[in-house]
Amino acid sequence: MTEAVQAQKDERVKTVSPWRRALIRPELGGICGTILVFLLFGAIAGDSGMFKAEGIMNWTVVSAQFMIIAVGACLLMIAGEFDLSTGSMIGFSGTVMAILSVHMGWPLWAAILFTFGFCMLIGALNGWLVVKTGLPSFIVTLAFLFILRGLTIWGSVYFTRQTIIGGVGEKAQSDWLAPVFGGKILTGFFTWMGEAGWIATFTRGSRAGQPVVDGIPMLVVWALALVILGHLLLTRTRFGNWIFAAGGDAQAARYVGVPVNRVKISMFMFSAFCATVFATCQVMEFGSAAADRGMLKEFEAIICVVIGGALLTGGYGSVIGAALGAVIFGVVQQGLFFANAESSLFRVFLGAILLVAVIMNTYIRRIITGER
Repeated sequence: MTEAVQAQKDERVKTVSPWRRALIRPELGGICGTILVFLLFGAIAGDSGMFKAEGIMNWTVVSAQFMIIAVGACLLMIAGEFDLSTGSMIGFSGTVMAILSVHMGWPLWAAILFTFGFCMLIGALNGWLVVKTGLPSFIVTLAFLFILRGLTIWGSVYFTRQTIIGGVGEKAQSDWLAPVFGGKILTGFFTWMGEAGWIATFTRGSRAGQPVVDGIPMLVVWALALVILGHLLLTRTRFGNWIFAAGGDAQAARYVGVPVNRVKISMFMFSAFCATVFATCQVMEFGSAAADRGMLKEFEAIICVVIGGALLTGGYGSVIGAALGAVIFGVVQQGLFFANAESSLFRVFLGAILLVAVIMNTYIRRIITGER
């Protein structure tokens, strides 16, 4: 009798059913939720143009916005920490970029690179305070939520006497780095589809004959790139194993040589990086920065991650699941608009789906750990 057969007959060897194996996949909730919202809005808003080229691009862009910040929040939550300063970081980084380029005369590319470096240093400071003081990341980043938002408003008023800083669009026209965040790709392909009659085109005005959707915004490209990068980092590298270990049991991870402090600080920096990417894309899109941008985005990012299957206790989650959570948000937000429903219902949806996701994740955690 082979060892494999003996192992199968050994009562100490616990077999896992296919159902249980599927149930503990972190992406399960995101997959089910995505299917449900597509079916729902396909039924109630399918005739309103939601699933035509322009409608698809609308909810894709909104989903991409959630997706960018959800990737950073996901990796940080798997590492066992939270970042409540994400929303304030979005407003802060955009304002810094605009002040440096418009009011201090910096080249836009230099302002962008400096802002990324500066904001990642702030993320490192968040992480350093958490690991050195032992304070909960909830408290540390909550403090930075107020600090950054206050500095954003003060800086805007001090330099411009207003909370909206314009003029970035003019600086971006001749800048080599601006198109990386504010341009579009595949414009020729979409023009060809418009000429072939595959997608709608404008019928009047100066844009007559041009496609309604003329390319894929760099915001979407950044979102997909970050999802792929985050997924590969988490599932294909030793550092990804360290992230899971740091969030699962930090002390045990230290005993086996995992640099837990470095992992956590790196994830805070990556969260700040994702927030700055989001802010830069917004600044390039609108040609301005506003002090109130990013409000409540930190909570929306966390909800995306929880919907995607991550546990609030850390050590378990999926970047793909978080991306699906972002798609759910984008489809629901735009679906309510296409269905002519009250937009405030989106907040009701956020609260309800967060509650359902936490209950489901708690149940899954009990299955994983064998708790009753």
